[in-house]
Amino acid sequence: MEIDNANQKLLSGGGSCIMYKIKTPPRYIKHLDRGAWCFTLLATYKPIMTFFDTLSRSYADVDTSNGIDTDQFLEASTGLVKMFDLLGSSAFSVVQSDMNGNIKKIRDRYLTNPTANNTLQNLCANEAGEKKRTATEGLLWLTRGLDFTAQALRRSLDNPSEELNVSFTKSYENTLRKFHSFVVRPVFGLAMKACPYRKDFLEKLGGDNETTKSQMEAWLSALEKIVAEINALFQSHPQYIKGM
Repeated sequence: MEIDNANQKLLSGGGSCIMYKIKTPPRYIKHLDRGAWCFTLLATYKPIMTFFDTLSRSYADVDTSNGIDTDQFLEASTGLVKMFDLLGSSAFSVVQSDMNGNIKKIRDRYLTNPTANNTLQNLCANEAGEKKRTATEGLLWLTRGLDFTAQALRRSLDNPSEELNVSFTKSYENTLRKFHSFVVRPVFGLAMKACPYRKDFLEKLGGDNETTKSQMEAWLSALEKIVAEINALFQSHPQYIKGM
């Protein structure tokens, strides 16, 4: 039961009665005799639980004040990968596998020295002089995947009449397609065609309601900012991704 404790009111008059302000209108209210408690009851109450409530960390909670916190970024990205489960098709397993593989590359490097690799910026700088820059390459490809996902969801959020397969296809054309070979493109094309209807996807996220949309907007806006910051890092330090 969602209760606004800030709005508790103690009523007096021969007894005490606590009334709670409940954000969802009650089906019925039962008041007991004076001097007893007054209870506000919901006959049928279902709290809204969204996909974003299940995440251990949102992109909105990733610290970017002194660079992008590596561990928090990886935690948030692991949560994003789970979103593809909601699309309900094994065709997206290739997308998930690719992202998870890149997350592992970054995490493996991070764990060699969590203090030195505390931010993505520091991690890339520390690896820059090495012959094999496995974590940096993983970050590059993960960021491309995140950009693909972010652009698809942004299109869907801003264009309610556009079906999900269109949003993801347009995003793929703008992001990943130019980096993929002629062998890989059909695989991703199959995944795009397997997208569920937009309304069904929203229902799995938590429903077509303001709670879900506001949480998605906060999560997505933070993701977009992080993607932009990583891209800016690679643009200002092209040597990090040279030859990749």
